[in-house]
Amino acid sequence: MTFDEYQKQTVTFELMTRAKDMKAHDPAMVAKLLGLVGEAGEVAEKFKKIVRDREGVITDNDKKDIAKELGDVLWYVSVVADYLGIALEEVAAGNLEKLTGRKLRNVQQGSGDNR
Repeated sequence: MTFDEYQKQTVTFELMTRAKDMKAHDPAMVAKLLGLVGEAGEVAEKFKKIVRDREGVITDNDKKDIAKELGDVLWYVSVVADYLGIALEEVAAGNLEKLTGRKLRNVQQGSGDNR
């Protein structure tokens, strides 16, 4: 499955009415952004409990649970990208291009978007 195929399928699970001219404050967009942050928080929460309760030992069940939460994160990323008219394939390719450029320039560490 490609990212584009995934994205086409993800939008079929949309429950909210999409505005014809999507704006940042439209309820569907706000709901997706809040969902993305919430799901990312759930990933972090799983890791927190692993560190807190089991000295960082990650079990196969943990991996399954984390994979489910990462899937939810991916769904939200896909739908937000679709709202913006951006292909998920483009998001993934652009990210690899950015990371490759940082690696070639030896600026993988540090902070800032434009390093």
